[in-house]
Amino acid sequence: MASFYIPLTGLNSDATALNTIANNLSNMNTTGYKDQTVNFSDFFYQQIGQTGSGNPIQQGSGVQTADIASNFTQGNVNATGTASNMAIDGNGFFVLSAGNGANLYTRNGNFTMTANGGLVSQDGHAVMGYPATNGVVNTNAPLTALSIPVGQVEPPAATTSMSMTANLSSAAAVGTSVPSQITLYDSLGQSHVVTINYTKTGTNTWSYSISLPPGDQTGSGTSTNTTGTLTFNSSGNLVTPASNVTGISFTGLADGASNLTFGWNLYNTAGNSTLTQVDAASAVSATNQNGYASGEYQSFAVNSDGTVVATFSNGEQQAVGQVALATVVNPQGLRMLGNGEYATTLASGSAVSGVSGTAGLGTIQGGSLEQSNVNISTEFSNLIIAQRAFEANSKAVTTFDTVAQDTIDMVR
Repeated sequence: MASFYIPLTGLNSDATALNTIANNLSNMNTTGYKDQTVNFSDFFYQQIGQTGSGNPIQQGSGVQTADIASNFTQGNVNATGTASNMAIDGNGFFVLSAGNGANLYTRNGNFTMTANGGLVSQDGHAVMGYPATNGVVNTNAPLTALSIPVGQVEPPAATTSMSMTANLSSAAAVGTSVPSQITLYDSLGQSHVVTINYTKTGTNTWSYSISLPPGDQTGSGTSTNTTGTLTFNSSGNLVTPASNVTGISFTGLADGASNLTFGWNLYNTAGNSTLTQVDAASAVSATNQNGYASGEYQSFAVNSDGTVVATFSNGEQQAVGQVALATVVNPQGLRMLGNGEYATTLASGSAVSGVSGTAGLGTIQGGSLEQSNVNISTEFSNLIIAQRAFEANSKAVTTFDTVAQDTIDMVR
């Protein structure tokens, strides 16, 4: 009988609403969980007649679940201090490898690191991103599983350029020498404390000499472009050399490394000299060079643009990859797989990957997790409404049962 069928559709729909609310409440502490809402629609109608004016008289057939929509608004982001944890502040999903070239998508950034340095989700799916070669990320390359260089050693880099910020006193007497030192590195990562000795030779004129410590070169070692003249104008600015010194070289290094060849940047990027000669004490305020010794991996961090930066024991930092984010045209069309993971469907459209902070994608907060966006007050209110609706439909069923029983009794 339709009298029973109609309230039964209500009971079924209300049960769906109660189950959805219960699921929301049970996941209120689930990382990256998105609250769901049940929406109803009326069933088809049967015309049982018409009015005198021709208007149809239509009787409804109950209610049905129209959809269960996910609320993809931002959840609160809490810091965890764990480097492998990530949260998206804004739009987008993390990309996970499902194997065989397929990808999954998630807001749950509770990632961990395997023994060999792979970044994976809680159920073992690899976190996907853009690869880096020698510290340079290639965002045009296909996505690949991100890996941290655990246990790896960063090879040394020989010094190719150096600079020194210093003042040579204009009041110094002719013949005054001002020694300064800077540590440079050869191709094997061995450090060499290079001495630059400035000697005043006349008004506004100084000579310089660059040398390695005794024993750093073999007997056959040679030095090139290690001496020269510095000329300053009346304002104390360097005028000669008019450009950076290049081709400074030491050969025959005792440790067997390649020739130590580098340039001396006498001018910064703005074209101003790093050496001055004014009436102040001669002093070196800063030195800089681009070489370093080898170093072992120590830790990593994720920047807001998703760049994964590894830190080594030599103090150097190097990009080892960049976390990718993805969007779809219709997030409601995603298929939910559990574990906070989604798969694309024809309804959602294909996922488009990109770099965080671009093309409408949110930024990444390393060492943090996005919490569930379930509002407990709202859920309790919805729970009461769904409960009352279920009770009302239950009452309709018992009422129709009583009417049916009375009808049967009349027939008897």
